[in-house]
Amino acid sequence: MKKITITIDGLSSTGKSTLAKELASKLQYVYVDTGAMYRAVTLFAMQNNCIDSEKFNSKLLVKNLPKIHIHFEFNERLGYAEIFLNNKNVERVIRSLDVSQLVSQVSAVEEVRTKLVQQQREMRKDNGIVMDGRDIGTVVFPDAEIKFFMTASADKRATRRYKELLDRGENVTYERVLKNVESRDYIDSTREISPLKKAKNSIVIDNSDMGLKEQFERIYSLVSSRI
Repeated sequence: MKKITITIDGLSSTGKSTLAKELASKLQYVYVDTGAMYRAVTLFAMQNNCIDSEKFNSKLLVKNLPKIHIHFEFNERLGYAEIFLNNKNVERVIRSLDVSQLVSQVSAVEEVRTKLVQQQREMRKDNGIVMDGRDIGTVVFPDAEIKFFMTASADKRATRRYKELLDRGENVTYERVLKNVESRDYIDSTREISPLKKAKNSIVIDNSDMGLKEQFERIYSLVSSRI
């Protein structure tokens, strides 16, 4: 069966990673969570005094980029690959709201995007791959055989994210989560370098009122027909 490249872009908290993991598992493809890569760089920036809620020293971060090493390791128990930053598993900590509030600023740095896009392109090689993020269908793999763009209302996305954070034991308010979702939308779509936008030939999936099973079945059917 032909191996293809599948890209899943879209707004924050639209469930891109969950969908991509399930799709890759079903197809036995490589899965890459590019959002996790930007979150890992953001975590490094936080740990090395490059960024906090009041300041962002992007020049210091760029200077330290050679010290950042990111890789994925497959976890058989979980059924997907976890991300490691400088050989430390950071899969859980990068999902915190503190990281979420700063990742869009870090993602807008040209040198950061150049470094990670290069790594992302090297991950494709000759394998079938499912990759999700913000600019996968427009910048990383503009030649992908099938592209999806995920969207949903800000309220729906904030509600999902809020419940997810509460389940992880974080002390957050819905209002704070909604503000973060709206802020990330604005920064991601208006940045100068690789802004979030829908690729011309992508398939739009609005999952505001769609269940996970319905969403997966629709997308898997589209992918299967393309393969």
